[in-house]
Amino acid sequence: MLIDKNKSASGNEHIDPRQWVKKYADYLYTYAVTRINDEEQARDLVQETFLAALEKVKNFEGRSSESTWLTAILKNKIIDIYRKKSSGLLKKTDVADAETAQKDFFDPDDGHWNEEFRPREIGVEEDLLVSAEFSIIFQKCMEKLPALWSSVFAMKHMDEELTENICEALKITPSNFWVIIHRAKLNLRACLQKNWI
Repeated sequence: MLIDKNKSASGNEHIDPRQWVKKYADYLYTYAVTRINDEEQARDLVQETFLAALEKVKNFEGRSSESTWLTAILKNKIIDIYRKKSSGLLKKTDVADAETAQKDFFDPDDGHWNEEFRPREIGVEEDLLVSAEFSIIFQKCMEKLPALWSSVFAMKHMDEELTENICEALKITPSNFWVIIHRAKLNLRACLQKNWI
């Protein structure tokens, strides 16, 4: 009996591990490095993703594309990194300190910006925001954030995770989440205003 080289052990014809590096390595690397800001660790995570996928190839049911499946595996590995980096970084006093520090910026009743601190229009063309230069500056600003803040921001605004999923994954409360996300936004805004605008 001849075995079709394009079929996985589960019989799925849509998966071809021999092509993963060629087809997905660059994308997965970029995905990882923009979230963890560490090139060497991003390369390691891509390799670990391929190894984990090889171990699970029999379980791939083809309900998503090969690319989506590999990205999901990588995403879980990145969340593990976030957990390790942020474990024990948040103290109860951090929340109280953050709320005190932010009372000038946000209305305590509705959480919206107070008028004098409301972000102003940036005044740059939208296509510039996706430029390589902006991406480099944004990454450098992300690197300046504490690990937990960076993790929360990346999960919320880059991966578009639900708040409850972020809280569960990083073992933080919803009130901690909102304090962290506000602090991260304030710091990123200040950094971008200083270095980009």
